[in-house]
Amino acid sequence: MSAETDKDLLQLKKRFLELAEKSYAQNIYTFTGFLSMAEQEALFEAMQKNKSYTFSLSGGGEGCERQMARFGSLEELGYEEPFPVEILKISPLLEKFADNFTHRDFLGAVMNLGIDRSTVGDIFLEGKSAWLYCTQRIAPYICENLNKVRHTNVRCEIVEQGMELPVREPEKISLIVSSERADAVLAKLWQLSRNQSLELFRTKKVYVNGRLCENNSCQLKSGDRVSARGYGRFLYYGALGETRKGRLNVSAGVYR
Repeated sequence: MSAETDKDLLQLKKRFLELAEKSYAQNIYTFTGFLSMAEQEALFEAMQKNKSYTFSLSGGGEGCERQMARFGSLEELGYEEPFPVEILKISPLLEKFADNFTHRDFLGAVMNLGIDRSTVGDIFLEGKSAWLYCTQRIAPYICENLNKVRHTNVRCEIVEQGMELPVREPEKISLIVSSERADAVLAKLWQLSRNQSLELFRTKKVYVNGRLCENNSCQLKSGDRVSARGYGRFLYYGALGETRKGRLNVSAGVYR
């Protein structure tokens, strides 16, 4: 699902309600594809007006930004059903001759297979390899057809259930800011002007703990997860202390 306009979001909300009603009426779990942050916000808005329906979110692993929604619950339906997510490992056939890939390289190679964006979740890099979350239905197709990333030949395989994945640790950095306001921290972290930082909030590109944040003066708290479309995401650790000039020394973990 790719929602870029108000009309798209309206249709998306209608689809969410159809899935929720189907789950309730047929006593089954129903699922969306992987949702972007904006699409997840549309889901929260739709369900806020229809609180009789239950849903949960999962991206397939810890720290995933793109999430799949599941309508229904154990309490309601009397049974459990896992999210239909597979994890794939994409690795070069000959690592020493492989290019140094970026997230965009892997995503581009996958999208070039002609599949829908909603079938693919997050992609995490590990050296010259990547871990990709996708729907169970599309996983065999990707494994069969994804054989090259840029100029490098790769193999793609489904990760066995229970296999321990590498832990994604953010890069810890310190910043000197005027306050713990979200706009101040974002501006310093990504070297933005005040106007550029404000524009992110005006254009609805900032999410705190998975929810849209339009209040640029929002005070960040330790443990907050912040995402800005087009820039990246970070985990806010909090203030470490004050400088002699009364500014704050804060710490954050940036996901590269």
